[in-house]
Amino acid sequence: MPQNWMNNPQLSGIDPAKMAMLQSMMNQGQGKNQNELVTFLMAAAANSQKKGLQFTSDEMNLIVNVLKEGKSPNEVARIDKMLSLAKMMNKK
Repeated sequence: MPQNWMNNPQLSGIDPAKMAMLQSMMNQGQGKNQNELVTFLMAAAANSQKKGLQFTSDEMNLIVNVLKEGKSPNEVARIDKMLSLAKMMNKK
């Protein structure tokens, strides 16, 4: 995924440490299939909580909306599906 989305002005209010952590997670998650990615993201979220770097709901929604910009309907559906799976896993 191109990194230029991180320079989107809509994200300028998010703590740079959070953005750096997000970039690191994205780099580590590259090449993983959907099942591996959901598991990886859940572990990464738990790790970020331990470090005190939690994204607010508003920050997450903003990031997801920026990621969806310019994507095909199929790509948007994949993003939505992955988020849905992550939410279901988080409730357990």
